[in-house]
Amino acid sequence: MRRLRHPGLRVRVTAAFALGALVISATIAIASFQITQQTLLSGRERSALRAAYFDANVTNAGLAADYDPDVHEVLRTLDTGSSRHAIVYRNGRFYSRTADTGYTKALPADLQSLVGSGQTAVQRVRTDSGPALAIGIPLPDGSRFYMIDSMNELDRTLRVMSLVLALVAAATTAAGAALGAYASRRVLRPMHVVADAARDIAGGDLTARLDPATEPDLERLTTSFNRMVDQLAARLERDRRFAADVSHELRSPLQTLAAAASVLARRREQLDPRTAQAASLVADEVERFQTLVTDLLELARADQAVDRRPTDVGELARQVVARKGFDPATVVTEPGADLVWPVDRRRFEQIIANLLDNAVRHGGGPVAVRLGGTPASGRLEVDDEGPGVPPTDRVSIFDRFVRGRAANARADSDGTGLGLALVRQHALAHGGDATVVDRPGGGARFRVDLDLTQEQPSGSGPADGRLG
Repeated sequence: MRRLRHPGLRVRVTAAFALGALVISATIAIASFQITQQTLLSGRERSALRAAYFDANVTNAGLAADYDPDVHEVLRTLDTGSSRHAIVYRNGRFYSRTADTGYTKALPADLQSLVGSGQTAVQRVRTDSGPALAIGIPLPDGSRFYMIDSMNELDRTLRVMSLVLALVAAATTAAGAALGAYASRRVLRPMHVVADAARDIAGGDLTARLDPATEPDLERLTTSFNRMVDQLAARLERDRRFAADVSHELRSPLQTLAAAASVLARRREQLDPRTAQAASLVADEVERFQTLVTDLLELARADQAVDRRPTDVGELARQVVARKGFDPATVVTEPGADLVWPVDRRRFEQIIANLLDNAVRHGGGPVAVRLGGTPASGRLEVDDEGPGVPPTDRVSIFDRFVRGRAANARADSDGTGLGLALVRQHALAHGGDATVVDRPGGGARFRVDLDLTQEQPSGSGPADGRLG
């Protein structure tokens, strides 16, 4: 099951700032709108009620001036403008100043009931033309005066205000998100410095340190980080010196043993079969021991700079293959590939030699040595016909002193030793890596990819801080 990736710290901080700004701005906007709306509506109701009382008095005076007054004519004397509509209920009929366009139907029954009982009533209603304020005032002669006061202008004002407040809230949220992004970038900037230093250390630069004075609040972190790197560098230096000292100390007795083994080998015909076989085994083990010591010395000086120089790797590969006793035709190059690579000749030569030795010891010998790639990257592949490498072992096989190449390797297998560890070590020194895959047709294919774009020599310390 694929797990969802959680958002990063910067995203969470930015979202928190944006959400906080949204909550605050929305709360302020809603409160401001409600207070303003209530204030405007209250003021509008008071002014409308005053105007309605005035018009009701004028209407009452007009109705009282005549025994049988013309109600329509009385209503025409009112100065109501275009936003107000006067209605009179008299003797069971409704009278309007102009043609009734649904204003009478807009009068709520509750409002009419209250006015009919002798009370002044005010209620917000909605007419065909929009929201309005219905005011009912009882007249002394038993008639009822109603005023429908349009609130379209106030409604438009409130709509514009709500839009402005919404835009202000959105702008505040965006400003909060921008502030969160800026704050998170500022807060995490020291972490980028730590990450860069860790990357340099992983690449072999054990001189990388953090300056405690840069961020006083992170002084404890920087001090602990620098102390950790100091201890790591000291430990790696001790391991390197130990490996170098042991290797140097072993070379002299090994040379003596090799000389003695060569004397025994020249006199094998004079020895009995069991002694001759024992002498042969001693000679083989001494040779392996010398190879191991040589590899150990290479690991001890793995922190030396890479001496990149243009090298014809095709010709170099054929020379190494021939020196190992194989047909130079084993080397195959991609058609048209540029095989002049900026590499460390000594390291690249050892990569080929170690892969050939591995193929001889565990794969029945090399089948092909292929070279190719692009101007930015080079690729070396060595195929063998051995039992292959199980997928579970394809990463650990490049570690030091790995036992065996197959999952069903015998307990007495002599393992891969330091050879493949050095292959990856030298590949890392060139900005690349070493991998192993299945060879079509059976066996294993060891692949080394190199970065050919690096111009400056660099250290070759292992990415995990180990010697091999």
